Amino acid sequence: MELKECINFLLTTAQHNVFQFLSVKLTKYDITPSQYGVLSCLWGKTHATPKQIAEILCLETSTISGVLDRMQKKGLIDRVINKEDRREVQVTITEKGKALQQPITEIIDEVNAQVLKDFKMDEITSIKNALREIAGTNLS
Repeated sequence: MELKECINFLLTTAQHNVFQFLSVKLTKYDITPSQYGVLSCLWGKTHATPKQIAEILCLETSTISGVLDRMQKKGLIDRVINKEDRREVQVTITEKGKALQQPITEIIDEVNAQVLKDFKMDEITSIKNALREIAGTNLS
């Protein structure tokens, strides 16, 4: 099979291009796409555990740990011990993190619109449905 027909190549290349475009847009707020994902998990919630965040973002807990470290240093989140279960760490969003919701949501909307600008609405629906199907496929 030719490389440019391989689904892995196509998905990886598309993801890389969108990731780079989003990264540039988020630099104004000193946020990475991964940090946006964490913030998105916390906006509108009182807290979440690192494990819950990792599951939502389909990442390893060890990967999330480094992201949370950097976000805590920036003052975007706090990590506190659950008073009812001292083995559990809860991630909470700070006021600084909450203040980013509106401008970053606008950036996400802008990036989505730019990436999908050449597609008709029914094509956009099909693309999103196909990506959800692929993402939800159990390949093991």
